[in-house]
Formats: sequence, structure tokens, C-alpha cells
Amino acid sequence: MKNSRQIAFEALYKIFYDDAYSNLALDTAISDTENSKAFITRLVYGVAERKLTLDKIISEHCVKPKPKVLVILRMGVYQLYFMDKVPASAAINESVELANKNGLSYYSKLINAVLHKIDENRINLDEIDDLSIRYSVPQHLINMWRKAYGADIVDSFLPCLNENAPVFAVPNKAVVDADELLYELNCDGIEGEMIGDLVMMTSAFDLNRCRAFENGLFHIEDMSCYEAVKALDIKENDTVLDVCSAPGGKAFTAAGFMGDKGKVLALELHPQRVELIKQGIERLKLTCIETAVNDATVYNDSLPMADKIICDVPCSGFGIIRRKPEIRYKDLDSIKELPEIQFKILETSSKYLKKGGRLLYSTCTLNKRENEKVVERFLAENNDFTAVETKTTFPSPMGGDGFFYCVIERN
Repeated sequence: MKNSRQIAFEALYKIFYDDAYSNLALDTAISDTENSKAFITRLVYGVAERKLTLDKIISEHCVKPKPKVLVILRMGVYQLYFMDKVPASAAINESVELANKNGLSYYSKLINAVLHKIDENRINLDEIDDLSIRYSVPQHLINMWRKAYGADIVDSFLPCLNENAPVFAVPNKAVVDADELLYELNCDGIEGEMIGDLVMMTSAFDLNRCRAFENGLFHIEDMSCYEAVKALDIKENDTVLDVCSAPGGKAFTAAGFMGDKGKVLALELHPQRVELIKQGIERLKLTCIETAVNDATVYNDSLPMADKIICDVPCSGFGIIRRKPEIRYKDLDSIKELPEIQFKILETSSKYLKKGGRLLYSTCTLNKRENEKVVERFLAENNDFTAVETKTTFPSPMGGDGFFYCVIERN
């Protein structure tokens, strides 16, 4: 049976060298193990998010190690610097053993020597002047953010990008409010705190073993996304289109604001993602939501005209890098086609909006080319629409993710 470090090693190699998504690689890695899931999760996400910091530390003692050796060194250094409960001797010895188990015995002495030197010559990360290295965020991303939002704002949220992101539970309003949901979670042994309409989880939890979740009392959605849907001012008996719906959180939230009275049409391009939405509908016992496979970039004359439209478009994801750490290492050139796709989805979606209706354009990224610029272009080319509310939120320790939304009204 594979031990926890071997499982983490294999997942990290897939993330770094096979371009695997961290959440999918991790889910696959821990699917067959019941033990040490928390340790494996911490190690995988931690090494992925701290890659630049770890590589800088390693480079002071070792030049261009082979890929598998580098992964083992990153794991060892992360344990030395960021996992206080792991003794230094265990971090080093287990790294050497990991090399031996993976056909890297030739490099075991090198790994042992490098990790010992790193342990003996520790540096204070808080004293590193280079913010890219201190927080493990590529310099080009910091530069883009500072140009768009200013150094003060960017420097204020950089520290929380390597912290655990808060998890928010949205009450199923047909059954419970936030206060009642908090009580039910407490009965399941889960601690939480009410923040407005939501409950922020403040202790460890497993949704698969949570009775309140199984009984459809809530769904998980980030606070920033919830507040964006709330800004649409959805009413009972509205007709709502959610054009990029999976996994369904926005549609579920919309149904809550409607009191499950009216119609929400949750649309998604891929049939398997539609199935995810259906599973949520069934668990929450919502009756007003229907699903369909649909391409959001192509006008579909079979869709109804809507009072409200949720247009949460595919994006670069720079607002959620504390949840998916590998996103921070994206090459900016790899996302240059996104604004055109986003504009196409926005333009197509607007054709379903009734006069006087409202459309929500939103992304979970911090990039003005995908946010303000797309909206500005749309408004310039469609003078029968007006922006009534625009907001950008930045990651915070007790708040939502980085997020942008604009509520647009049809005149």
C-alpha cells in the first residue's frame, strides 16, 4: 500500500509535468485511501501554491535537479518550512526514502545533503523583499494587478493567497435560514459563524458525512458569487436563465431568492456537467429549476425570454488561486482569446433579456481585459443596455474570492 508521501508525490508530478488540475489530481490520489487525507491534501496544495518560494530556496543549494528529484525536494522543503508538526528528521529521511522507492537511489545522497543544508540555513520568508518569491506569485501577475488596481490593494491581498479560503454554506431558504442551518451544522459537529445570509464553516468537515448536506439544507458557494446573484434582485415568479450554470450553485441561489416559485433554466455545454446540476437539484429538492444542454455562444430561439439572466462566463480564474493554486502560473498569452469568447457569450445572452430585465455578467478573475473591458465593449455596441451596478472584490481572509460583476439592464 502506498504511503501518504508517495500519493502526494504522484499527484504533484501530474500537476507540475502533466498539467493536471490540482483538485482533480488530488481527488484521484486520495480516492482509494482513508488515512492521512488531510496530510496529503495539505502537502499537495501547499507545494503547488508555494512552488516559486520553494524553488528559490532549493536553487541556493542545488542547480537544475531532474523533474522527479525536484518534486521530492519541493516536498521536503515544504515540510521543513510550513509543516510544524513534521520533525525535520522525518521530512529529510522520508524524502530520501521516497527517492529510493521511485528508482532515484542514485540521487538519495544529494537529496539528503541538500535538505540538511536547507534545514541548517533557514531564512525568514517575511524578510524577503521580492514579493513574487515571498508569496509565490509570478511577477507578471503582480505587475498586471498593480497596473489595474494599484499597489496598495494588491499588496493587501497577496498575503492571503496562500491561506485556506473560507467555505460558505448557502441555506436552502425553502427549509432553513442561516441561524437554523448553523444549529443543524453544530448538531453534525461542524462549527460555523453566521455572516449575513450565509454560514461560514470554521472547522473541518466532510460533506459526504454531513447529514445537513445530505438532507438538502444547503449548498456550497463562495460569498462573492452569492452577493453577485443577490445583486440581480431576483423575485418570485421570475424567469431566470443561467447560461453557464455548472455545477449549479448560482441556479440554486436564484431558486432560493425566488422561493422556489417561477422558473430557472440551468444551461450548460457538456451533458456530464448538466448531470452535476441535476444531482444538486435532486438533493436540494428544488422544483423550479430545469436543465438543458446549450452552447452559450450560439443563439437558441427555443429558449424563453427572461426577466433575469446569469452570465457567469469561463475565465482565467485569477480570483480563486488560493483554491486552485496552479492557476497562478498560467502564461498570460494562454488566456488572450478569452475576452472574445466572453463577449460572444454576453452578446448572445443579452438577446434573451426582456425589456426592463437585468443581466448579471460575472467572472471569478481579477483581469480588467476579461471584466471591465468586455462590459465596456458590449455597452458601446448595444445602446439599449445600461450598467446599473459594477463591483470588484478582492480575496480576504474572512471574505469571498476575487470576483467581478456588472448588473446590466435592458432599457
